[in-house]
Amino acid sequence: MATEKTQNTENAQQPLVSVRNLKQYFPINNGFFSSQLLKAVDDVSFDIQKGETLGLVGESGCGKTTAGRTILHLYKPTAGEVWYKGKKIETKRDIEAFRQKATMVFQDPYSSLDPRMTVADIIGEPLDVQNLVSDKTQRRERILDLMDKVGLNSEHATRYAHEFSGGQRQRVGIARALATEPDFIVCDEPVSALDVSIQAQIINMFEQLQEQMHLTYLFIAHDLLVVRHISDRIAVMYLGRLVELAKADLICDKPLHPYTKALMSAVPVPDPNIARENKRIALTGEIPSPLHAPAGCPFHTRCPYATDACKESMPPLEEVESGRFVACHRVGEIS
Repeated sequence: MATEKTQNTENAQQPLVSVRNLKQYFPINNGFFSSQLLKAVDDVSFDIQKGETLGLVGESGCGKTTAGRTILHLYKPTAGEVWYKGKKIETKRDIEAFRQKATMVFQDPYSSLDPRMTVADIIGEPLDVQNLVSDKTQRRERILDLMDKVGLNSEHATRYAHEFSGGQRQRVGIARALATEPDFIVCDEPVSALDVSIQAQIINMFEQLQEQMHLTYLFIAHDLLVVRHISDRIAVMYLGRLVELAKADLICDKPLHPYTKALMSAVPVPDPNIARENKRIALTGEIPSPLHAPAGCPFHTRCPYATDACKESMPPLEEVESGRFVACHRVGEIS
């Protein structure tokens, strides 16, 4: 009995998805038979627990989307490991099994749906590929059930994507992602292309589906208000690297890394009195190119606290408090 209880406790604490030292480099051709590496994701590590939402934020081009796609092996990782339920994903068979339980909701609902396919065929395609239904009747019932889950009517099944609004198209994309009954979904800025009023509906639907189907999300976004609302924890990326990882409230209310401080100071506050008191941290300089990333800490070229040590070595992502990780040489001095 004691052994069984210990095993259950270990399983409960085991992350659903673990990412270890993940790297994704792309060779860029410079002409004259020369090339150099673009380090889109550089040594990223984190865990995602069953049932939680990990928000992944950062400026455009920081590597958020590439990280999500590399975790799903849509891009072959340059280096590093991805673990699912304690099993390392290595072989082609591992990847195929992982993709039955891990999927993606794409950013653009206009380009991510095939215009030549009806809604029923778009949603039913994963069912066909994974051989999850035995006949046409079961297939149709499954499609209609998925459509109902995301708020679409059964008469929408025979329509094409161009006949729908942006919010409806994204619902189709979400239904397609749910077709294989996944445990883990990478949400790649799923509301950024939608109107604000529609964004709230889609975010609420994500939360309802998570509760109903016990889903786990990696929620990639640049809208910090949306990320704070939906996330349990938030990871902050800058130029391909994680600079801070902590609970959502801690990241938003008491950031420690200088980049996170600047990022959070730019979030609009609906209360004008509070907004007047808040001081915006304006960063000087331009974001370095990933092709010519600076040595040491990638943020040192824009950081007001940078020292010679920051220019010479990359600070490791270290746990400074329980469950809180920061990559900064001077975190103890400036916090």
